Amino acid sequence: MSTFLVEIVTPERKVYEETANMVSVTGVEGELGIMPNHIPLVTPLRIAPVTIKRDGKTDVIAVNGGFIEVRKDKIVILAESAELPGDINVERAQAAKQRAEQRLNAQRDEVDFRRAEMSLQRAMNRLNVKQRV
Repeated sequence: MSTFLVEIVTPERKVYEETANMVSVTGVEGELGIMPNHIPLVTPLRIAPVTIKRDGKTDVIAVNGGFIEVRKDKIVILAESAELPGDINVERAQAAKQRAEQRLNAQRDEVDFRRAEMSLQRAMNRLNVKQRV
């Protein structure tokens, strides 16, 4: 079976690097399933889990926005931030979720609302990934 290299990189560090058989991401236009020899592609990503299938194993990583670049033999995800399930602190994510929900209910100005909305999405993404493990 064909494989390709998958890298997830943030401004701070390389979070993930493995050989895989398939990658599923959520782009701004919807879900994408990428297999070896996919046509080249660059698209922005939503805040959502990235699922990587390799040799009968499935890895799920919390990716908080960014871009995916698909090449013939390699996928690079340039993420604003990304966390492996083992790095996710559930209590911290739940606290962030509660703070974001409180800010959304307060409904201040549009900028605060958007920040709270993004914070809520990131917290929910972390919790979703942690529950899958």
